[in-house]
Amino acid sequence: MSFSFIRSARDDDGPLLAKLIAGIFADYDNCIFEPTEFPELDHPASYYAAKGGQMWVVEQDDKLVGSLAISETTDEGIFELFKVYVAKETRGQGLAWSMFQQATDLVDSRDGHEIKLWTDTRFVEGHQFYEKIGFEKMPVIRRLNDVSNTWEFCYRLRAKEPS
Repeated sequence: MSFSFIRSARDDDGPLLAKLIAGIFADYDNCIFEPTEFPELDHPASYYAAKGGQMWVVEQDDKLVGSLAISETTDEGIFELFKVYVAKETRGQGLAWSMFQQATDLVDSRDGHEIKLWTDTRFVEGHQFYEKIGFEKMPVIRRLNDVSNTWEFCYRLRAKEPS
């Protein structure tokens, strides 16, 4: 196993992120990576920065094996996670946790009090991770009108009570 390191995403990471996500989607039935459904990958760093957030990636052997982004929402103090992906061969090494710590540092620096996320109902390992780190599954589900006919669960983590 070679060394992995976390860094801020760059706009030119889009093709490598697409490859990472497509590889993960391939492990699930009827989970299709359609590039046109991910316009944010054209310029990922700029996209999340424009939304008051940031994206991190994990690089290993000149490829990306993980990603996580966070941005502000229109509700004061509430942030949302996006693009939480770790390649199957590198799971269990603390990569998602380390990226999540970067995100919570950003939330704390901006006096955020809640983090939410939406996750594909098929991504059971992801759900286990979210619950392990304290996220609560909300009693709501949404359907995306995408090529994969995706249904998503909502999770939330209250970091601290609003001041």
